[in-house]
Amino acid sequence: MEQNFQTSFIPKKPMVEERSVPSRPVGLLTTISVFIFFTVILASGGLYFYKGVLEKNIAKMQNDLELARNRFEPSKITQLQTLDKRLRASSLVLSKHIAVSPIFKALQDTTMKTLRYTKFSYEFGSEKNSKVLVKMSGQAIGYRSIALQSDIFAKNKYFIDPVFSNLSLDDKGSVLFDLEFSVDPSFVDYKQTLLTAEAGS
Repeated sequence: MEQNFQTSFIPKKPMVEERSVPSRPVGLLTTISVFIFFTVILASGGLYFYKGVLEKNIAKMQNDLELARNRFEPSKITQLQTLDKRLRASSLVLSKHIAVSPIFKALQDTTMKTLRYTKFSYEFGSEKNSKVLVKMSGQAIGYRSIALQSDIFAKNKYFIDPVFSNLSLDDKGSVLFDLEFSVDPSFVDYKQTLLTAEAGS
């Protein structure tokens, strides 16, 4: 009886032993690093896209501005700009301008007929809202006229602290005097004077 031998060249067992590598758990630091990395990539992409959108918007607005500018006459725009500068300059001058005419009007309304003025001067204080100092000289028929006039000026709200001084008699018997008082700057403000005149007309 013949024996059947089955020969095989394929080894039944592996020649090299396979070693299993134990899997390490992913650390928290690695996870955070990967998250930050992808976040930076996404943010960079978003910023790049946003920059492109902004550049397109700026180009569109510049184009719209150029179209709007071309609709107007450049010479007309220059004229309007010059007019605007002049108006601003005149407003500045007007706001600082002083008109003494209200003082004269108040003197005319409150001065007695027995007095007359021979000198008038005024000066401004150094500060912005300081009072206007008025100095005057004049003649009166008797001391009684000066006393009455002093009472009238004391009741006038526009004249602050009126003082008669240097009283003396001239060769004709008239009383010579100096008068000094202050005026609030709002009373001699030219702009306010114009507004008052417009309201009265």
